[in-house]
Amino acid sequence: MTELTMERLRENLESLKMKNTLEILDNYLERAVKDELNVVDVLDHIFAEEALSKRRRAYEKQVQMSGFPIKKTLEDFDFSFQPSIDKRQIEELATMRFLENGENIVFLGPPGVGKTHLASALGLVAAKHRFSTYYINCHTLIEQLKKAHFENRLPDKLKTLGKYKMLIIDEIGYLPMDIQGANLFFQLIARRYERVSTIFTSNKTFSQWNEIFADVTIASAILDRVLHHCTVVNIKGESYRLKERKEYMKQKQHIVNTLFEQGQN
Repeated sequence: MTELTMERLRENLESLKMKNTLEILDNYLERAVKDELNVVDVLDHIFAEEALSKRRRAYEKQVQMSGFPIKKTLEDFDFSFQPSIDKRQIEELATMRFLENGENIVFLGPPGVGKTHLASALGLVAAKHRFSTYYINCHTLIEQLKKAHFENRLPDKLKTLGKYKMLIIDEIGYLPMDIQGANLFFQLIARRYERVSTIFTSNKTFSQWNEIFADVTIASAILDRVLHHCTVVNIKGESYRLKERKEYMKQKQHIVNTLFEQGQN
């Protein structure tokens, strides 16, 4: 193969944006010649590597744009510490069938039990399957909706938030919501209802959502749409953060005791 041919090949690969093939081309062609691979095997390997690279870049870009606060996977979750969670149920959710059916998920439980971890982990699975995914804290969401309403951009904002195949709304109920915020939240939920999936996390039971949304009628309308096609995961375990704090204090005390014993000797 002449240098002119190689140069033309590189230019065409660059024009086709086949970045991975450009990177592996020289070394792989040398190996292909050495191993006497046929043309079909060479093309199969090159295109397979290029496709894998494109999927990886698409996933990384999706994760970057999704705004996840943590990038922990389901494999990172300690199910043994939270026995109230049915691991098989979470694995079923990870198949993304609920997403294809436009169903919702609600994670309920006190702070620190892993609600955000599980929601974000499912978001990572969705991103891997190239579903459009977006994470947002509930308080931040309400502030953005109010700002869009004030600037006469609310229809565009609702359209943007309504198009995500998976929207994760985290920490519902941690901060109070006024009547305007509740109305705006309802508009978003109504727009997404039975079309696309939303994952919610909250430290409040459903009976307390009246307090969150400042109006019984609005709260009932929101719950009706959230729960119509929904999987509810109620987590009743201890806080991971408290567990880590206890372990840290235990280790610290062990070090102090060891140093004291050494000093006595």
